[in-house]
Amino acid sequence: MSFKIKKAAVLGAGVMGAGIAAHLTNAGIECYLLD
Repeated sequence: MSFKIKKAAVLGAGVMGAGIAAHLTNAGIECYLLD
């Protein structure tokens, strides 16, 4: 069984969190960044 991730939330908007959120957004995944 496979599925596609459509939305993600990243908790923590530091250097690492911002980078992860940027990669998710570039991959076309709707992303919420919370600090």
